[in-house]
Order: sequence, then C-alpha cells, then structure tokens
Amino acid sequence: MDGFDRRRRLLAIGLAGLAGFVDAVGFLSADGYFVSFMSGNTTRLGVDLVTRPDRAVVPALLITGFVAGVAGGAIIAARAGPRRKRAVLGLVALLLVAAALQGAAPGFVPLALLVTAMGTLNNTFLRDGTVSVGLTYMTGALVKLGQAIAASLLGQPRGDGVVHAALWGGLASGAVLGALAFAHLAGAALWLASGWAMLMLALAWRLEKGAATGFGT
Repeated sequence: MDGFDRRRRLLAIGLAGLAGFVDAVGFLSADGYFVSFMSGNTTRLGVDLVTRPDRAVVPALLITGFVAGVAGGAIIAARAGPRRKRAVLGLVALLLVAAALQGAAPGFVPLALLVTAMGTLNNTFLRDGTVSVGLTYMTGALVKLGQAIAASLLGQPRGDGVVHAALWGGLASGAVLGALAFAHLAGAALWLASGWAMLMLALAWRLEKGAATGFGT
C-alpha cells in the first residue's frame, strides 16, 4: 500500500470493504463461519475437531474453497496480463451474482460461491506474481500500523500508517454495512454485494485503461 497511488489505494480500501460486507453476510447466514477470514475458520476447525467433530467438515470445506479461489484467480490474473484487475474482479462479480441468485436460504452452494469469490479477490493486487495487498484479512495491515506508530514515537522513518488504518477501516465498515443489510434483507443483501463488486470492476477498468494510455501508473 505504501507504494500505491491514490486511485489504487482507494480501490484497495473499497475492495476491503466489499470483503467485510460479504464476510458479515456469510458469517450471519452460516452459523458463525467465515467466507473471507480463514484464520477464523482455522480456529473453528481446531475447536470443532475437539468439541463437535461432525461439524469440522464445514470449516475444512470453506478453507479448501478459499484456497481453490486463490489458485483459480491467480491463473486468471497470469493469463490476463495487464488486464488482470478487471479479469479478477469480473470473476468475483459473477460469483457474487451467482450466490445472490440462490435466494435468501443459506446452503452449501451459496457459501461455496462466496468463499471462492473471496479467495479470488486477493489476486487483485499482485507484484511479481505474489499478492501485495491482502484484501480479506487485516492482521498484516494492523501489524504495519503498529510498527508505524512505534517508529513515530521513536522518531524514526515510518511507513504510512494512516493508509493501513484506512484499509482496516474499510473492512470494518463493510462488515457493519453487511450486518445491517443482512438484518433487513437476509440473503438478498448479496445483491448489494454484487453491485458493489461491479462498481469496483468499473473503477479497475478505468484505472487499467488509464495505465494503458499513459495516464496511469
């Protein structure tokens, strides 16, 4: 995030918000499991293996679906070349629309679509083929924020802690909006997530178009 221009930072924050929104909807419709936060599902997997082994298959499948989404998104990004952001976000939007079409009732198919979409999303920002900004998990952003605070207190050069705080704030704000949307719309809240993803796709398209014509970086 420190090396990104303003438009890429805004896109990253918007996508983190989308991840928070989708994760909140998934969490509320899936008995406390996550569709974007795999550290939480890993903890649930460990707890379920001890307390209710019959449910351990749920977090295991969610983790598997997320990894599959990351892998599939990485392949698409590699083949799309300079159009990778719009290719990745186009797939994310399609998966969210497919999940929304399943209706309000929670089930295996919508959860599989959501977790795959969130895995795919992490391929939006790549550097040398490696994810440069994690959009569905904020531990790294909070670590960098804490380091920036410490550096500031010590009078040392520091990264832009405000940017990392904004990224975390994007995900947190999205989660609040997702919870509110689910409370009023139930599964239909995923249509809002689909629209959000399409907006992000349009922003990515403009960003990549600007870069191709020499007006972007």
